[in-house]
Amino acid sequence: MKTLYLDCGMGAAGDMLTAALAELLPDPDAFFAKLNTLGIPGVEYIREPSVKCGITGTHVTVKVDGQEEASSDADPHGHDHEHHHDHDHHHDHEHDHEPDHDHEHDPHHEHDHGHAHHHSGLSDIEHIVREHLDLPGKVRDDVLAVFGLIAEAESHVHGVKVDEIHFHEVGTMDAVADVTAVCLAMAALSPDEVVVSPVHVGSGHVSCAHGILPVPAPATAYILRDVPIYGGAIRGELCTPTGAALLKHFADRFGDMPVMRTEKIGYGMGKKDFEAANCVRALLGEREERSSDAVLLACNLDDMTPEAVGFAMETLLAEGALDVWTTPVGMKKNRPGILLSVLCRPEDREATVRRLFRHTSTIGIRESTVRRYTLARREEIRETAAGPVRRKISEGYGVTRVKDEYEDLARIAREEGISLAEAKEKAR
Repeated sequence: MKTLYLDCGMGAAGDMLTAALAELLPDPDAFFAKLNTLGIPGVEYIREPSVKCGITGTHVTVKVDGQEEASSDADPHGHDHEHHHDHDHHHDHEHDHEPDHDHEHDPHHEHDHGHAHHHSGLSDIEHIVREHLDLPGKVRDDVLAVFGLIAEAESHVHGVKVDEIHFHEVGTMDAVADVTAVCLAMAALSPDEVVVSPVHVGSGHVSCAHGILPVPAPATAYILRDVPIYGGAIRGELCTPTGAALLKHFADRFGDMPVMRTEKIGYGMGKKDFEAANCVRALLGEREERSSDAVLLACNLDDMTPEAVGFAMETLLAEGALDVWTTPVGMKKNRPGILLSVLCRPEDREATVRRLFRHTSTIGIRESTVRRYTLARREEIRETAAGPVRRKISEGYGVTRVKDEYEDLARIAREEGISLAEAKEKAR
C-alpha cells in the first residue's frame, strides 16, 4: 500500500506542504513549471534550496504581481499579526505569504506591500478555480473543499453565515496558489493512505487587529477539532488555518508513523530558524497490507419482519459497522429464523451492542474476535463519453481489482435507456 506520512512536528502551512510534497515527485522542476502555467492571476512560484539545522530541503515562495507577501507591524487588513514565528508562508513560518489567514488573523503575515488584499467570498474563489484554472476536476474539487473548511471555521469564529465570509489573506491569490499546489501534488503522488502526525501548533499569543489571540488561532483550533494537537516551548503560531485545512482534508488518519518501507523523503522549509528544524517532513513508501482485529456480534431472530431487519441493517451500517449480513437458520420448535451478524471495530463494540438491542428484538448477543485482512482501497473518477464514472481500485497481497461504481453505471443505463451491461461497455 502506497503510504504518505506527514511529520508536522513544526506545524504546517501551505507553502511548506507544497515544498515537501514536491520533493517526492519524479520531476519537481516540471511540477513547478506546470504550476506557473496554471493561470492563477499574477502568481509566480519560486523554488529554491534551503538548509535548516544542517538538513537541506526546499523553500517555496509565491509572488503575486511580482511581489512577495511581507510581514509588517500593521496589517492593512486587520491582522496585525506579528507572528513571531513562524510559518511564514513562504514560509518562514513567518508567514510571509500565508494565505491563510483570513480572517482573524494572519499569522505571519500581513500584507503590506502594495498589493491590496482582495476580499473575496467563496463564490469568487470558486469562479477562479472552476473557470480560470487548468486543473483536473478532482483537483478543483479538492481546492474548493479546503477553502470550504476555512470558510466554515471563519463562519463559526465570527458568527456569520458561510456565504457572508469575505476572505482577506485567505482570499488572495497567494492562498489560492498554496492550496492549488498542494492539491495538485497530492493528485500526482496519489497515495493509497495519508497518515499525519499529531500537529504541533505552537504556543503563546499572536497580535492582530482584533486584539491579542491565543495560539492556535481560533480558526485553526476549530479546523483541528478531533485532531491530536499539542503546544510546546516554541512561542508563536506553527500551524496556520490553510495548513490545518489541507491536513484535515487529505488525512485518512492522524497518529504515529506506521511501519513502512520508505522510498522518498521530502523537506518543506519555513523561513525562520529555531532550535528545531523548521520544516514539514513528508515520507512516501510502501506499507504492508492491512490486517486488524475486529469484533463479530451475532444474534438469532425469529420474530421480526423482513422490513424491520432491513432497517436494522441499514442503521448499523450507517452508524459505523464494518459489515452486516444475514444467514437463514433453523431455530427451536422448527421455526425458520435469521442469524444477524455484525462486524465492527473493537472500539465500537459497546455502541454496536446497544444499537443491536435497540433496533432488533433479540434478547441475547454473542461476541467473538476475528482477524480481518483487507486490500488497500482507493477511488478514481474517470471522465467518459457518458459522464464521470467512479472507479474502485483494490490492491494488496499480489492482486489488483478494478470495478466501476454500480450507482454511476445505473445512472447511465437509466438516462440512456440501455442495459447495465451496455452501460458498463460505454463507460469503458
